Amino acid sequence: MKRALTTALLIAVATALGLAQEQKKAEKKAPASPPANTSVTINGKTIAIKYSAPSMRGRKIFNGTGALQLDNTIWRAGANEATAFHTDADLDIGGLAVPKGDYTLFVWLDPQQWKLVVNKQTGQFGTEYHQEQDLGRVSMTMSKPPAPIETYKMTLSSAGGNQGKLQLEWENVIASVPLTVK
Repeated sequence: MKRALTTALLIAVATALGLAQEQKKAEKKAPASPPANTSVTINGKTIAIKYSAPSMRGRKIFNGTGALQLDNTIWRAGANEATAFHTDADLDIGGLAVPKGDYTLFVWLDPQQWKLVVNKQTGQFGTEYHQEQDLGRVSMTMSKPPAPIETYKMTLSSAGGNQGKLQLEWENVIASVPLTVK
């Protein structure tokens, strides 16, 4: 009887330890929308973006009925915290003068032509948006990728000289805007 009780106790302890380890593994899984960043140096000046990169995971993201992001609404250009934009230089982004400093990026989701929104408020959660804080909005060049893009990606790249480009890619959309370091 004593031996059976000891064996049962050992099995219960081993099971509890196993469950605790599985729970720790589950807690260490990558977040659904992990942090990401992109940066470029143009004419010795750094331009950087910090954002969270969501994935499609079987969902319709843009354009139409049942989409996660509705047409003609503001989007945080990522997930979780607001998308943070920093520039060490004064910029021209698609015709918008952007003084050096820190900003938040949003996108106005017009199904025909997105608009990049540069907002002066910083540090907020991504769903907190105040239009009166907009520095300005610029039209983006729209195209379609050859295949759906599973995970959202923002890219800053140099285009030679003092020129660069910001590009957003996700699902069935590629949107870009030129930038110039002044």
